[in-house]
Amino acid sequence: SLIAGVATALVIVTGWNWWQNHQQEQRNQASQQYEQLLESAAAGQYDTVEKAADQLFVEHGSSAYAKYAALQKAKSKVQQGDLEGAKAILQQQVQTAGDELLRHIARLRLVQLMLATGKYEEGLKLIAEVDPAKTEGFAANYDELEGDLYAALDRLDEARNSYQNAIRTGKASPLAQFKLDDIAA
Repeated sequence: SLIAGVATALVIVTGWNWWQNHQQEQRNQASQQYEQLLESAAAGQYDTVEKAADQLFVEHGSSAYAKYAALQKAKSKVQQGDLEGAKAILQQQVQTAGDELLRHIARLRLVQLMLATGKYEEGLKLIAEVDPAKTEGFAANYDELEGDLYAALDRLDEARNSYQNAIRTGKASPLAQFKLDDIAA
């Protein structure tokens, strides 16, 4: 009975160590693949970026690297002029990203895409879906983008209010005050 207990403990410890090593190896592989993706993105190799992002998703779909790779893929699509492709990727990330930080980043990029493509009301709707209690660290970004969308719609009072809200957070971009001054003039 003592020998069986020792043998069982040995099997459990060995199995646990193997699993920990396997998990670490998977994280290292994902990290290396993501690093290569970033190098390809910096070199403007869009096809390579997209293939690397797809490979990361297939091999390490639940990792943060796969989620960040999707954001890089969306950026690559924008740089190539495939705005609908970028929109689809960002929408998927908004809906499926398990991490709230990634969800905010994807949503902000999607709203910027809506602004760039003239889909102002759609952008405002995306912002309205955000729970203000969960925007810590992103409230100024949302307010400023909301101001940009309202300004594009020529709804200047609402734009002014949004820019003022962004500035009040103390975390607005340096351009927020210029935008506010511009609509006040």
